[in-house]
Amino acid sequence: MATLAGQPAAPRTADGRPDLQGTWNYATMTPLERPKELARKPVFTKAEAEAYERTAPARDLADLPPLEQKLNADLVGDFATLDVGHLDPSLRTSLIVDPPSGVIPPLTRQAKARKDVRSKARKLPPDGPEALRLNERCLPDAAGPPLIPTAYNNFIQIVQTADHVMIESEMIHDARIIPIDGRAHLPATLREWNGDSRGRWDGDTLVIDTANFRAPNALTDATAALHVVERLTRVDERSLLYEFSVTDPAAFSRPWSGAYTIHKSEARMYEFACHEGNYAIAGMLRGARAQDKVKQR
Repeated sequence: MATLAGQPAAPRTADGRPDLQGTWNYATMTPLERPKELARKPVFTKAEAEAYERTAPARDLADLPPLEQKLNADLVGDFATLDVGHLDPSLRTSLIVDPPSGVIPPLTRQAKARKDVRSKARKLPPDGPEALRLNERCLPDAAGPPLIPTAYNNFIQIVQTADHVMIESEMIHDARIIPIDGRAHLPATLREWNGDSRGRWDGDTLVIDTANFRAPNALTDATAALHVVERLTRVDERSLLYEFSVTDPAAFSRPWSGAYTIHKSEARMYEFACHEGNYAIAGMLRGARAQDKVKQR
């Protein structure tokens, strides 16, 4: 990638590869999918972007359920916009770049049926820990791949050697260790929460191919057939271009992809303890059993 005049060149490691190391913040106000009211506007003007950022707190608060609106109003600041950063420098109105609509393609008929079953089940008190969502169980659900920004903990730390790259996510404190020495994927019988990642260099871009996911995984509607390809390019001293593509014929009617800028950070990553000892799960299940008793009266 060409360096702009006057812009410092991206640093390199001793073996001549782009140096991806450091702590990076991938928070962004740009939504994953293009909002309906922006359906005909793939890119903001600069003035529109400034207005969108300025009105974001009020807009996000209005999208919350009434009880959460009241709770947020009692806080100093707004938890809903705790770590959303700014709009992506591209000024696109969605992180998704394909399809051009900026929206995740429709689910397959089978995936839609599975989603309906899950939605109905979640309206009932959970009958055991397996009925709870991955994030409620503090299992990997937001650390990717792909890396999709959330409301908080949007930090990663990258460590790089000649034959491995490690991407540690602050969210769920997951560390993805990615061989870049040409080895093959694990057998398809071995499946992991975050899949099995293998990397390679394509010029100055690190390409990470991830397969062998288990289901459920980080993408709520995805299946074990999920296949993710990520591309990380060091643009300059302060930024990385992150691109990703998602393929899962058992879940989505067509592949889809996205892109955004990740920014260098001097902040430190902290332990993500979630709920230590899983005491929160015990509390949620006791509450569910109390609900059962009320219904039986």
